[in-house]
Amino acid sequence: MKTTLTVFLKEVKENLRDKRTVTSALLYGPLIGPIIFVLIMNSVITRELDKADQPIKVPVIGAQYAPNLVDALKQQGLLPQPGIANPEAAVREQDADVVVRIPKDFGQSWRKGEVSQVELIYDSSQRDTGSSIDRVRRMLESYSRHQGAMRLVARGLSPSMMAPVAVDDRDQSTPQSRAGQMFAIMPYFFVLTVFMGGMYLAIDLTAGERERQSLEPLFANPVPRWKILLGKLAAICVFSLTSLLINVIAFAVCGHFIPAERLGMTLHFGPSFAWQVLLIMSPLVILLASLQTLVAAFAKSYREAQTYLSILMMVPALPSILLSVMPIKVAPWMYAVPLLGQQVGITQLLRGEPLAGAQIATCMVSGLIVALLATLLTAWIYRSERLAISA
Repeated sequence: MKTTLTVFLKEVKENLRDKRTVTSALLYGPLIGPIIFVLIMNSVITRELDKADQPIKVPVIGAQYAPNLVDALKQQGLLPQPGIANPEAAVREQDADVVVRIPKDFGQSWRKGEVSQVELIYDSSQRDTGSSIDRVRRMLESYSRHQGAMRLVARGLSPSMMAPVAVDDRDQSTPQSRAGQMFAIMPYFFVLTVFMGGMYLAIDLTAGERERQSLEPLFANPVPRWKILLGKLAAICVFSLTSLLINVIAFAVCGHFIPAERLGMTLHFGPSFAWQVLLIMSPLVILLASLQTLVAAFAKSYREAQTYLSILMMVPALPSILLSVMPIKVAPWMYAVPLLGQQVGITQLLRGEPLAGAQIATCMVSGLIVALLATLLTAWIYRSERLAISA
């Protein structure tokens, strides 16, 4: 234990002097995620809310054929713009989000009591046009329902005849559960922070020392190599855990700058959220430290190890990609899968649903078992004499 503690203190002290490691583990890694997250969310939320609050400018072709319709749309917040010659090209080239086209026979069909056609021209593949399209469609549907009711009244019929079934929405979501759905990408930032927090340290303590030819003198000491490994892993874990702690605090602070309440959502990144995140993420700290050290052990140079670990960095993203592409119902077995269990658990916390003790225990025990296996495999690799040879 004394050997392990000596190696641990030595590695921590030396890497605190390394600006690259400190910047990556304690500044860049834990802070860049919250900053980017806040900037993106603020931009998206502010833009969408501003678009919803302001009148929408829409080119209207054939406005003269349906003046009453155009007046009704104006009252709902639509600002008709002059018609354009080629509306299809305009929406494809993003010169207009949506174009309304009224045919010449609109008035004739209207006077006959027939269905009058109105065209909405848009490009659904343009991501920034969805809200504008929905607003214009709702305006037209509102006008259609109102005029349909007026036609029934003119014929002495009740408008309720056109709506034999009334739908009463009972949304079971809460302000925090809606926020959890919107911020479901956040667990990936925590995993990425742990990875980045220990990556450069893991590279330097294995591939870096191998390249500097300082690993062989260290192994020449009459102490078991697994004790040396534990000292190095402890140093990596300390940096990773510190990085995660800074990241959690940064998200708690940055959460106050996200105008989620304007969307009817609530964010709670308080102490309860923080300690539960740290608890279920702790096995990943050990697991990723072992995997990073294991992968770096196969590299003969610092640059080569960076290449290998850059590929390994894709692994933590898999659960987030899986859950975003294939939304699935949460099952108890998911908490027993490292990375997936953390993703599911933190998402549940974001939704305001407390984690049960059994879920936390399953997440931690399974993660620690896999971390132990990875550590044993790394210790076995450390026994090889080739590890100390740089060429």
